Amino acid sequence: MSAVSDRLPTFPWDKLEPYKKTAAAHPDGIVDLSVGTPVDPVPELIQKALIDAADSPGYPTVWGTPALRDAITGWVERRLGARDVTHRHVLPIVGSKELVAWLPTQLGLGPGDRVAFPRLAYPTYEVGARLARAEYEAYDDPTALDPAGLRLLWLNSPSNPTGKVLSKAELTRIVAWAREHGVLVVSDECYLELGWEAAPVSVLHPDVNGGSYDGLVAVHSLSKRSNLAGYRAAFLAGDPEVLGPLLEIRKHGGMMTSAPTQAAVVAALGDDEHVRVQRERYAARRAVLREALLGHGFRIEHSEASLYLWATRDESCWDTVAHLAERGILVAPGDFYGPAGERFVRVALTATDERVQSAAARLKR
Repeated sequence: MSAVSDRLPTFPWDKLEPYKKTAAAHPDGIVDLSVGTPVDPVPELIQKALIDAADSPGYPTVWGTPALRDAITGWVERRLGARDVTHRHVLPIVGSKELVAWLPTQLGLGPGDRVAFPRLAYPTYEVGARLARAEYEAYDDPTALDPAGLRLLWLNSPSNPTGKVLSKAELTRIVAWAREHGVLVVSDECYLELGWEAAPVSVLHPDVNGGSYDGLVAVHSLSKRSNLAGYRAAFLAGDPEVLGPLLEIRKHGGMMTSAPTQAAVVAALGDDEHVRVQRERYAARRAVLREALLGHGFRIEHSEASLYLWATRDESCWDTVAHLAERGILVAPGDFYGPAGERFVRVALTATDERVQSAAARLKR
């Protein structure tokens, strides 16, 4: 058996440890803006739904309860503008990272098959291809790819790390190209409800797909919109011809969302108010950090959506990480997301109001 190091890259976050120690030594403590993990409370109605379902001694189903599937289909139609969505069009998953890492394997991809993802991207797209022993490549424009052997095309809008949003016209063009060449499109839309200077659109919208879900799957998560990262709650929506076989494979693998979590997701997807409140929190933090970074000499690119500011001082990202760590602020180096990010850092909005204000004050000194 090959060593893990032969199959997978070095876990990137381990490289940040020395800088985290530096930042933690700041007299006023660390402001950790490196990881997009929620810090605000889980809304009470979601906690209550989880607690009410706590007495769940039996095994849950991989496909979820009918109530869960109803909640997902209803949300997909209401929020994404999709039409005629049935239970066959949806599939609960155990958090979106699990899906991204194992999807190529579950699709049966392997040597000779190709997976493509954006030039600046969440590292787990590459990890998933490596786990399946498939080939992989990064792109600037997916329609410029050689379609031979290309089995899986990842889209990510809004983007992690840049916050870039693909327009409806861009999505329509990409979907048409992929269908022409028989390429499965999986669109990671986990930040779709966090558009600031743009209105993100799903590949499931009829203006993008012409009213057909053929060859299309969208990935959605409740981690950011509902502060449910600790619950591992996410779902797929799209082509039943893709989701049906995935359901069968995931049954064999026991990839089931816990029954209390399923109940919590029903409550979360049925309530838009807590999402509005959380958006306002992030919008306020974004405004504070954006102003402070610009005042400190940073330039911010894209960042029109998502939970991050994509910022640069036109120097090595590690020099910027060190500069901010001396001020007690920890950020993610851009090269975690590909060589194209080597002069940028990703600044997360996921810190408390007090920590965000502290970071801004340090940058203004």
